[in-house]
Amino acid sequence: MTLPEVLQPLHGLFMISAFMIGIAVGSFSNVCISRWPAGESVISPRSRCPKCFNSIAWYDNIPLISWLLLGARCRHCGTAISMQYPLVEALTGLFYVAVYWRFGFVFATPVYMLFCTAMIIITFQDLADWTIPNEITFPGIPLGLVLALVGMAWGEVSGLRVTDIFDALIGMVLGGGILFALDRITVFILKKPGMGFGDVKLLAMVGAFLGWRGTLGTLVIASMVGSVVGIAMILYFRHVASEPSDDGETTADAPEATSSQTSNGSASEDEITLEGHYLPFGPYLALGAIIYLFIGPEIVETYFSIIVPEPEPIMLYDGMHLPSGF
Repeated sequence: MTLPEVLQPLHGLFMISAFMIGIAVGSFSNVCISRWPAGESVISPRSRCPKCFNSIAWYDNIPLISWLLLGARCRHCGTAISMQYPLVEALTGLFYVAVYWRFGFVFATPVYMLFCTAMIIITFQDLADWTIPNEITFPGIPLGLVLALVGMAWGEVSGLRVTDIFDALIGMVLGGGILFALDRITVFILKKPGMGFGDVKLLAMVGAFLGWRGTLGTLVIASMVGSVVGIAMILYFRHVASEPSDDGETTADAPEATSSQTSNGSASEDEITLEGHYLPFGPYLALGAIIYLFIGPEIVETYFSIIVPEPEPIMLYDGMHLPSGF
């Protein structure tokens, strides 16, 4: 019997185990997301309430369950607990299940589970702080290259997407080079900052893990999704800015609107426009990388099968066929 046949009765148990491990890792990911931007250790001190600074007991720190039992509030001071915490835990658990379902019981499965964890941390930290953690990208780039060497040694049995060190090296250089060039071009032509250097390191890491095809696929997917979201946000903020206020004036015509926030804390038209035009690109790169990880090669294969269809066999006069591609 083959290994998949032997493990088939345990398939459901592995799926449940993957989810449980995932939500536990997601709980630690929340610590990283909240502490790395502040330069704090993720090891000590223990998890604590950011307002009353009371340590969180183990029974109040059970992934997903404690948040529900506490009603999303601190047991000691009643401070609301952000929805981010259960969301990160649930997403990580679901991605761990999806990775196991997609790749099976192979060496690549824990590797890509950790890769998805990294993408989740990057997404939420970039959305909250506009930074991409060096704690992930700096070790992630050489790790991707080392895994390519493992893929070369084990071949397809490893389950890794990249089994050629040169593929990983080209992906790393191409990923970092494309975004670095875009940043320099933007600075030179528009005289304003372009791509953040964190994005450069992120795509270089993605290239090391997924190869040069993964680099291009990630960038295409991220650009498409980012364009759709960006255009939607611009249209939304323009609609908000054009809505009449209580006194009948539009936001753009209101005399109180300035480049700073108004007295009640609402943003002016200038700030709304700024928010509508400047968006962190890291989450889109992370989403593109995850999509490519799961179905990228299949998308590429389907695409080329559509634009370059198999040639039809040629019918000869006596009813015989020439072989396809003759």
